[in-house]
Amino acid sequence: MISIEIANQQNVLEIDQQRLKAAVAMVLEEERIENAQISLAVVDDETIHELNQRYLQHDHATDVLSFVLERSEQRLEGQVVVSAETALSGSRRYGWEPADELLLYAIHAALHLVGVDDGTPDQREKMRRREASVLSRFGLQPHWEEARE
Repeated sequence: MISIEIANQQNVLEIDQQRLKAAVAMVLEEERIENAQISLAVVDDETIHELNQRYLQHDHATDVLSFVLERSEQRLEGQVVVSAETALSGSRRYGWEPADELLLYAIHAALHLVGVDDGTPDQREKMRRREASVLSRFGLQPHWEEARE
């Protein structure tokens, strides 16, 4: 059984909860995970900054945080936190809709939960391929190379 709960704790963006749930579910399905409980919180920059500082000792806001609470062959339990404010500014930088940037964050975090890392150039390339694959199922292409400085 897959359970994906969304908590909208911000008022910057209107969010499509079904779309976010579908994206996380796609990542889980690709990994053949059949038993998962995922919570996804959409927050503001102040909240994600506090969490980033508290849990990772990074004194800045970020786009996404993911926390694996349990991962075994039988079960995955995790928490995801994404910043709507960062998605809004990122969407301007990359030239697409804030909802699409937020969707990318949810996909990225779900990939981290299933064990995909992005700490090295090779890992980052694998992460981007996986993100692009899921985004394509929504009719989207990532805009990483199109950043507007």
